[in-house]
Amino acid sequence: MNRDNMLNALSDPATQWDVCIIGGGATGLGIAVDAASRGYRTLLAEQHDFAKATSSRSTKLVHGGVRYLQQGNIKLVMEALRERGILWKNAPHLVKDQSFILPNYKWWESTFYGIGLKLYDWMAGTLGFGASRFLGREATLRRAPSLNRNGLRGGVLYHDGQFDDARLAINLAQTAVEQGASVINYLKVNALIKTGERVTGLQLEDVLTGMPYQVQSTVIINATGIFTDTILQLDDPQATPILALSQGTHLVVDKHFLPGDSAVLIPSTDDGRVLFAVPWHNKTLIGTTDTPVQQATLEPVALESEITFILTQIAKYISPAPVLSDVRSIFAGLRPLVKGNAKRTAALPRDHLIQITASGMITITGGKWTTYRRMADDVVNTAIKQGLLPDVACRTRELRIHGWKAVTADDDDRSHYGSDKVAIDELIKNNQALGEKIHPDLPYLQADIIWAMQHESCMTVEDALARRTRSLFLDAKASLECCSLVASLMASYMKKDKNWIQQQVEAFTRTACGYLPLSTDLFNI
Repeated sequence: MNRDNMLNALSDPATQWDVCIIGGGATGLGIAVDAASRGYRTLLAEQHDFAKATSSRSTKLVHGGVRYLQQGNIKLVMEALRERGILWKNAPHLVKDQSFILPNYKWWESTFYGIGLKLYDWMAGTLGFGASRFLGREATLRRAPSLNRNGLRGGVLYHDGQFDDARLAINLAQTAVEQGASVINYLKVNALIKTGERVTGLQLEDVLTGMPYQVQSTVIINATGIFTDTILQLDDPQATPILALSQGTHLVVDKHFLPGDSAVLIPSTDDGRVLFAVPWHNKTLIGTTDTPVQQATLEPVALESEITFILTQIAKYISPAPVLSDVRSIFAGLRPLVKGNAKRTAALPRDHLIQITASGMITITGGKWTTYRRMADDVVNTAIKQGLLPDVACRTRELRIHGWKAVTADDDDRSHYGSDKVAIDELIKNNQALGEKIHPDLPYLQADIIWAMQHESCMTVEDALARRTRSLFLDAKASLECCSLVASLMASYMKKDKNWIQQQVEAFTRTACGYLPLSTDLFNI
């Protein structure tokens, strides 16, 4: 995945693309894989880095949505469960079976939630991860020993999928390139090109160099997530906004707050949402919130009220409970919810919407990670039905995602690299220094940074520490402490000078401060 080579493909303005996609999150990358695998000449432009916004800030679950089942959205749940199974089959190195405990403290909860989860199993059919079952009090505590014992009656065990969102995004980008697409980060759309009233191309700018490009395309797809309305208004300044943004915040704490392998689902919090505590990269991820937000931003910051809410809610169920000083990282993400009549964003569905503007631009928004493949299939089929592309059947249902590797008993905490792990190990074999960790408190090696630059379009220190590795999300303080080392390592490989290193360290520090617990002393980092 060589960014320079893909940029060179844009140099001839006479080149006609079949599909141009704006946005490099889950939806845009899924469309790029779908379109390229059908044989269409495909370009994806992302203004920042792949999965920079919402797509790297999820609860790390590939799931049907227990909450949506509770809301009665059977169609969405069945679609998501089907897609969950397809993704598990096509990316077994990234998606794993995660057992969940739903604790019961009231007499009616076991029957009520148990029946609902049996329905969840039935809806998953042959693509299910495992059958749910009722647990007694002692069996529940064996699987989740930190649960509050006071009043605990038992629990329900069920299964769902867990994954690393940003790593899947990078693997999707690599898959798209292997299928013939050009997917380019730090490539911003400055304007839409129109012939008469119809959109026929894009004016682009390489954010890193300022180089302008102009491309022509038969189909233009707006897949910009939380920035959907921005592109719609670029097409038509009078366009009515279609999104209601909602912020979800997560806290990351050490694993000992959730010993064992099971996650915990709290089915109802004070704001009506579910709350998860999930094992993730040897840490515990707790979230999420639902806070209406008026404006889209690439770096949303968690509100103090959201942090307090999560700590207060989880303290009702886990003992000892984490406090602010135990938090290693805090991250917030914005959900692109399609506007509806609901009074609260928590009640808005996660169904996706496809809209065609008067200029012919196709917009897709809403949805969630689990259903990204189906969304891509739907939007490409929409272009075909409009007579814009030759009719070619979707091929992604059986398409293995880059890095595919069957799960084995020998898998370790680096198994998320899948088949690429062999090549990364070879880097270390040729240079033993690359086998050293970038920080004692982080699981990542110097070789991971080199690999990211060589094969994953890693252009900045933030790319390396936030998305190619998950350092910033796992331990913000540790990521700040190693960012100078990472910057120097990258500069040596990319032949950058000391000014670049300083600029990168300063830029990353500004970003990372938003992930630090409020009590952290920056002067000691």
